[in-house]
Amino acid sequence: MILVAILVCEVAFWIAILAGLTARYVLRRPRLGGALLIAAPIIDVVLLVLVTVDLLRGGTASWHHGLAGLYIGISIAYGHRMIGWMDARFAARFRGVPRPAPLSGAAYAVACWKDVARTLLAAVITAAILGGLIVVVADPARTAELLGIFPVLGVIVVVDLLWAISYSLWPKRARAAEAR
Repeated sequence: MILVAILVCEVAFWIAILAGLTARYVLRRPRLGGALLIAAPIIDVVLLVLVTVDLLRGGTASWHHGLAGLYIGISIAYGHRMIGWMDARFAARFRGVPRPAPLSGAAYAVACWKDVARTLLAAVITAAILGGLIVVVADPARTAELLGIFPVLGVIVVVDLLWAISYSLWPKRARAAEAR
């Protein structure tokens, strides 16, 4: 059930973003676009409420509940950046604004380090959500599965950290077409 809720919320999240950007650029209704974009974080709240209610009604936590926490953490930490990325593409497509140049070299390494901070934030948010669920449910037998997500968060942060280190040591080269 929770897995279905996660999938529905993920689809709704992207529909809200696409609808908001479509309203902003295609329909030229920036206020409507902004209102639709505000729906994205509301969808995260809905998912958190669904997970909490499921556990408070006696459900036993599974990896799906942990995935919901991870989804919300990533959505909060990376959501603004994802929307900005899509917004730039919509502006280029429908308003003729030049696309941002792909990053390379030191600029790409700096972007990677900013992603490390975002990933760390996502891990902290996820840990706080899962820790909050564990405390609220107050039944270690039913929430034991959530503890298995914490090492996964550590792995995610370490992989992103290694990514940033690698691009700091060996900077990304500009593509031949971009170098001209």
